[in-house]
Amino acid sequence: MQVPISYSLRNLWTRKLTTVLTAGGMALVVFVFAAVLMLDEGLRKTLVDTGSSDNVVVTRRASGTEVQSGIDRVPAAIVESLPQVALGAGGERQMSKELVVLISLNKRQSGGGAEKPANVIIRGVSPMGLTLRPQVNIVNGRMFRAGSNEIVAGKAIAERFVNAGLGESLRFAGREWVVVGVFDAARSGFDSEIWGDVDQLMQAFRRPVYSSLIFRLNDGGQFTAVQAAIEGDQRLTLEARRETQFYADQSEALSTFIRILGLSLSVIFSIGAVIGAMITMYAAVASRTAEIGTLRALGFRQRSILTAFLLESLFLSLLGGLIGLFLASFMQLFTISTMNWQSFSELAFSFTLNAAIVAKSLAFALLMGLIGGFLPATRAARMNIVDALRAA
Repeated sequence: MQVPISYSLRNLWTRKLTTVLTAGGMALVVFVFAAVLMLDEGLRKTLVDTGSSDNVVVTRRASGTEVQSGIDRVPAAIVESLPQVALGAGGERQMSKELVVLISLNKRQSGGGAEKPANVIIRGVSPMGLTLRPQVNIVNGRMFRAGSNEIVAGKAIAERFVNAGLGESLRFAGREWVVVGVFDAARSGFDSEIWGDVDQLMQAFRRPVYSSLIFRLNDGGQFTAVQAAIEGDQRLTLEARRETQFYADQSEALSTFIRILGLSLSVIFSIGAVIGAMITMYAAVASRTAEIGTLRALGFRQRSILTAFLLESLFLSLLGGLIGLFLASFMQLFTISTMNWQSFSELAFSFTLNAAIVAKSLAFALLMGLIGGFLPATRAARMNIVDALRAA
């Protein structure tokens, strides 16, 4: 005979206070666990969405980042002439020769606090630069004019940094630069950049070389061929990666740190939650000794008693998991910023919740319930019938 599932649910309802306290402890652990996964996913999504699978990024071999890379004009012309580079409607090559440098800007502070500096990416782009990034759209003002000291700021930069808003001006590289537009890059990494004309920026920073080349493939399946052509050319010391892979690599160091730190905290907190669930279930067994004896006397087997108490613990952990996920879902309303360890620049990103994180969080909660409830359930199942009835 099997103990009805309603029996386990009814016992949780009867012990409202202990149920709420134990579920609350598990909810806190699941909240931390889910928040870490959401943070990691938000970072990954921000950087991976920065790129397009049809775009190729070319940098100096072993440079790691665009900031450390340098490409002379002759190698840039060789890459631009490759047959795999897509052509626009007017026959122009869909390639942007870009400069990437870091400058320090002061953050906007609420409440009149002291201004805090942070590194920001300045990206010089060719006229084709915006075409290659369809996720980037000017939402306020206009695009900068080529050959001018005009710049456009990503939404995250305009909101967070002093003098980076529309109509304001920034001074760097010995010049005054006017912000004529603000762009929205759909929460990608470009939201944390400032763009300007590549030639003007190269002159201002006295940089005679490009940092990277970005071009669109005329056929997405030709990446292997163009990579071999670039990396196998003895005249070039360059490497090519798909843009999505390039930006995914940029997130690896920070993403690994977040996962290790966050999951370590989750494991530590989960030990406390498991102990709490175990104490709750042991208390439930102790207070229902006579009830357990009665069930055994009525013919319920040890396996049925074990299953009933395990289900009770699993229902308790599932409740905690759902509460923790519900609370964690509100983290999507916040945008945070941190330093990208690869480029050493400011990067703004949001918490991201998806189906995989929901499944992992609930599985984690159920695992805590299973571990916390197994020993008490085993004790209940092995209880001697005569001794249990005598306790009545």
